[in-house]
Order: sequence, then C-alpha cells, then structure tokens
Amino acid sequence: MYLGRIVEIAPARDLYTAPKHPYSEALLSAVPIPDPAVRRRRIVLEGDVPNPIRPPSGCHFHPRCPHAMPRCTTEAPLLRQVGTGRMAACHLND
Repeated sequence: MYLGRIVEIAPARDLYTAPKHPYSEALLSAVPIPDPAVRRRRIVLEGDVPNPIRPPSGCHFHPRCPHAMPRCTTEAPLLRQVGTGRMAACHLND
C-alpha cells in the first residue's frame, strides 16, 4: 500500500522475485541480505512522502516514482491483473 491505496497483490514468492510496481520494488530493495558478499541495487526514492490528507492527483506515487510519465499525474491507475494471481496498479503494466 502507498498512501492508503493498494499498489500490488501477489503471492509472496512472485512479489519478492519480480515486483510489478515501482514502490514494491523500492521497498524490497531496502531489505537487508544476510550474506555480506551479495550486493543488491538499492533504490532510493527522491522527495518527501506526500500529505495523505491531500494526496497528489493521478497516481499517488508519481511525485517519487522513477518511472513516472505524464499520464501518471492525471490518471489514477486501476488495480488490474498482471499475471496469474497477481494484480498491480501501475500504468507501466498497461
């Protein structure tokens, strides 16, 4: 969830190995790996979390999303099926 909206639903294994929403991907990149020899590309989101009382128009995540496109600023993405047992709310999956 991001600012009160569900952004992705998936079986745990699918979510951890191949997230379909940029916020899920950023969250998972912050999970520590117990093996110090293994490196992961950390995704650091820019900007501040918007005010949840007055969220941004369109996709609530667009001000911080590294993949935001003009459509994201005006049109909220629908939570739709993106695979077997998977749903995501992101225009990248259209």
